[in-house]
Amino acid sequence: MVTAVVGANWGDEGKGKITDMLAKEADIIIRFQGGANAGHTIVNDYGKFALHTLPSGVFYGHTTSIIGNGVALDIPKLFNEMKSITDRNVPAPKLLVSDRAQIVMPYHVLFDQYEEERLGKKSFGSTKSGIAPFYSDKYAKIGFQVSELFDEDTLTEKVDRICEMKNIMLEHMYHKPLLDKTELLNTLHEYRDMVAPYVCDVSLYLDKAIKEGKNILLEGQLGTLKDPDHGIYPMVTSSSTLAAYGAIGAGIPPYEIKKIVTVCKAYSSAVGAGAFVSEIFGEEADELRKRGGDGGEFGATTGRPRRMGWFDCVASKYGCRMQGTTDVAFTVLDVLGYLDEIPVCVGYEIDGEVTTDFPVTTKLEKAKPVLKNLPGWKTDIRGIKKYEDLPENCRKYVEFIEEQIGYPITMVSNGPGRNDIIYR
Repeated sequence: MVTAVVGANWGDEGKGKITDMLAKEADIIIRFQGGANAGHTIVNDYGKFALHTLPSGVFYGHTTSIIGNGVALDIPKLFNEMKSITDRNVPAPKLLVSDRAQIVMPYHVLFDQYEEERLGKKSFGSTKSGIAPFYSDKYAKIGFQVSELFDEDTLTEKVDRICEMKNIMLEHMYHKPLLDKTELLNTLHEYRDMVAPYVCDVSLYLDKAIKEGKNILLEGQLGTLKDPDHGIYPMVTSSSTLAAYGAIGAGIPPYEIKKIVTVCKAYSSAVGAGAFVSEIFGEEADELRKRGGDGGEFGATTGRPRRMGWFDCVASKYGCRMQGTTDVAFTVLDVLGYLDEIPVCVGYEIDGEVTTDFPVTTKLEKAKPVLKNLPGWKTDIRGIKKYEDLPENCRKYVEFIEEQIGYPITMVSNGPGRNDIIYR
């Protein structure tokens, strides 16, 4: 069976933990989109890890980890990450890389930095990992596919053509040093040698695995609101964050995805620019940020402080709907135990009217949150294993959210560890 683990909101919902937990029963875990621009933080028996490219199931000996064709593959980062976990006594994972995946080039990272610099105050808040230039090139059909590394004639001709094109922009638009053809070709040869042992026809491999009844996990990056079509455009990422794209980014039929676990935080956080209706500021935000996550709400890739807010029912209901949610995993509930009252955003006021439907970005920019205060539970809920053992106000909070978003919360996470989970 194929299960997708995806985010309902802006990312950072706790997908890594949920994937790591579900991977215990999985045979194969696949990253199907995005690159090393966002991280999944995982706490398990080996320690605490921030993964950026490797699927979050790499900590189990019985699993195969796959980099799907939809991923922005930064080859040096992938292998540095492999080394970073094996250096900490994690057994080397069984890894496969799609021969149709495309490669993040060193110049993609440079162009990302140069463009943010050029835009100044109007920048997109990029992590400067080369993601937008990578996907721009992919869809302009001038990217490098892994399979092309193994055809020297194609590679040499393409390097000449790409350098000519990129150097015009570097010289006349950004006024930066030009690309060197020989250097670029040598880099691609290094990439080829690094990735060669892992390259695979992934869709064929998965077709066989599905026919054999294997359990497959699709691991998404970021969340619904960062999707380029259905998110807070243009302050979005450059690949689809929806479970539906899992079929494309992994190379399987869409009807094989039977279960969609959408991860929601018990409060909100966001990295980067863009509309964030339930956002809070000052001491209130600092306190939640300090207590949040598994050591504070700071980006797993950049380390920058995340923007904080209360749970947003409007955004989360929309996020779950767009994902095709079958199950909601509700995370970091334990963090809210310090509050006397917990505000929840239940609607948006736009031009004097209240809506519970998530609008397009131009209207979203005008939205003001409609808040409802729920009583807190003022106690530490870590270590509790049964839903009925949670404090009454804690259960009421979960059930209120569930009613508002309209999707079943089947898992409640009450701590950062792999076993800090309550099934409902």
